[in-house]
Amino acid sequence: MSWGSHAGKQTTLRDQATVTGVGVHSGLPVTLTLHPAEANTGFVFLRSAADSGEDREFKASFRSVTATEFATVLGDQRGPAVSTTEHVLAALRGLGVDNAIIEVDGPEVPIMDGSAAPFVDAIDQVGIVTQKAARRCIQVLKPVRVGKNGCYGELRPHLSGLRIEAEIDFDHPLVGRQRFAVDVAPNVFRRELARARTFGFMRDVAKLWGAGYALGASFENTVVVAEDRVLNPEGMRFPDEFVRHKAIDAIGDLALAGAPLLGAYRSVRGGHKLNHAVLTALMADHTAWAYVEMPEPAHRSRGHAELATAFAPAYGPDVS
Repeated sequence: MSWGSHAGKQTTLRDQATVTGVGVHSGLPVTLTLHPAEANTGFVFLRSAADSGEDREFKASFRSVTATEFATVLGDQRGPAVSTTEHVLAALRGLGVDNAIIEVDGPEVPIMDGSAAPFVDAIDQVGIVTQKAARRCIQVLKPVRVGKNGCYGELRPHLSGLRIEAEIDFDHPLVGRQRFAVDVAPNVFRRELARARTFGFMRDVAKLWGAGYALGASFENTVVVAEDRVLNPEGMRFPDEFVRHKAIDAIGDLALAGAPLLGAYRSVRGGHKLNHAVLTALMADHTAWAYVEMPEPAHRSRGHAELATAFAPAYGPDVS
């Protein structure tokens, strides 16, 4: 299974972990602290020191999404609260963490180096502990697809965990068309995905600044692409770093399902808006998914046919 030794049980952090940085869009300093949480908590954001002077706490859910332009923004009935949530959520889900409180003291999760690696490092420093409660997953039962103008995203059944298949196609000679596919597991996430950074094009900088975005972007947190070269002194971390980062974004956005997904997600020329649209379409179709409890790890490997019988449906889809 994709979650290794923790497959059958929920997990949380052994202790709290803190990182500090700036918001890539706001340019403001921000501190983020990951706290352990009880079983069945899921991921919960705590926006401390909000403008109103009151803390705001809300579930990290696809229902909490208030915007998807350039980043995934979450909030509640009072409006947006925390932006750029995708990288920290990807790190938590990618490492197999089920329950955590994510405290942020500003309007945006710190961008750090533009990847999920600093959040992975913070989680690894404190460690992950297994809880007594069984892990509950969302099993995709049939394909669900959303598409428009040559872009599409699709979730389909895939019994062995979460699989990401990402494809991008940019009209730029240094990017062009790239494809990347991976079965998400903690060791794979650390090695193949976590270090892939967000990217942007010099030709778009003035427009972004004029719209109030990318005010904190720099060579320290963004791969900056000019017409003929990458401007960052260190160059690229992977030959296909651009599409790998899109895979990170997809993992983070799909974490808003509220539980680990057992399914394969294919994204073609997509982004945060498409990721959210596909997840929303899945959850709206109560015949397309079901809650299942994960079996305890077996001492021998199982083929797909045997694995299919091991999942015991624990709950029907929520209809409230």
